[in-house]
Amino acid sequence: MAEEIKYEYKTVQTVRGTDGLVISRMQKDGWELLEQTQSTLRSTLNFRRPKKSQPWLLIGSVAAALVTLAIVIGAASALSGGGEKKDESDKSTTAASEKPSATSTPAAVESAATTVITPQNNPEFAALLKADSCDDANLDFANRHEGQVIAFNGSIVNMAPHGDYDTRYDFVLGPGDKGPNTTAGPAFMYEDVNIPDLKRTGKKVPATVAAGDKYRFVAKVGEYNADQCLFFLDPVSTEVR
Repeated sequence: MAEEIKYEYKTVQTVRGTDGLVISRMQKDGWELLEQTQSTLRSTLNFRRPKKSQPWLLIGSVAAALVTLAIVIGAASALSGGGEKKDESDKSTTAASEKPSATSTPAAVESAATTVITPQNNPEFAALLKADSCDDANLDFANRHEGQVIAFNGSIVNMAPHGDYDTRYDFVLGPGDKGPNTTAGPAFMYEDVNIPDLKRTGKKVPATVAAGDKYRFVAKVGEYNADQCLFFLDPVSTEVR
């Protein structure tokens, strides 16, 4: 009698328009799309894939080997316990040499914190703005620059109320001027913010905010969600273009 296939399940919420990229990414990892539902801003994707069988015999062998290794290391440590102790003066010398410089570090940290990353001064960021929203470059950039500030000319791709709120929103931003027709670059996300949080500036600030509006976004780098292909940012300022 054939063994019954056991599955693991996963639900991914992503921004409408990036569904195809997310589905393709998941399928490469062996996931099968079961269901897709859509709301104003987000899509909910339900996946499954067969559970991998656990090689219990191999796991047991490895565990036994680790136990044996621990015993050998413990015995060796006990035998060498009577060795020479390091001279106290050597310890103090080593500790002093390993102490970080107190003069150069604050200046370096301050410089890194105040530099705003733009496509003009950072080739990595310039390339990122041309990649797709599921590209691994998004995760690499987020990991390296989390907490730093970026600035770029872009537009609002989509916006929708956050949950059941009437005055708080989720915004999807993209580089360039194409708004809802944006196809290149990360899917930048401002999540659960109100209009004043955008800190809009400029000569003529419109009374309303809508998809397609063009701004120069200045924002702090947050995390990148690889499953959703969403790059989260925190708004610093939003200048009308």
